[in-house]
Amino acid sequence: MQSKIMYIELKSDGLQGEGRIGLVKLSKSGNTLYYKDRVFQKAKGMPLKANYFDESTLEDFWISSPRKDGNDSLFSSTVNIDEDVRIEYWERIRKLPKLTQSNTYKSSGKTKAEREKIEKGLRRRQMDNAWMPS
Repeated sequence: MQSKIMYIELKSDGLQGEGRIGLVKLSKSGNTLYYKDRVFQKAKGMPLKANYFDESTLEDFWISSPRKDGNDSLFSSTVNIDEDVRIEYWERIRKLPKLTQSNTYKSSGKTKAEREKIEKGLRRRQMDNAWMPS
């Protein structure tokens, strides 16, 4: 199984959630991810706020490769970095070896225009779902 450092954000409370950088194991297909004691399944359809869900709790998550600029979250938030990937994250991904002692960073999030586009898509999807016959 391949392992990769990834950004993981809980999205159960809407668009903004707790984010962290951690080591994720990927299945061959990439449809299943494993992080600590959690198993994530790929969400079907066009994801707007979440692209995976926890198999046991059904909580929504956004899981992606970390950005080099650190602006991984949708809104401004503090991101925690797991101890087992901290040094590699700062040196290889962010290219900031002076920060290897830091286990958190402040993500400024997406721009206002990017956020508005995502929020508009989410509202449209919610309206479409409300009109869908049961």
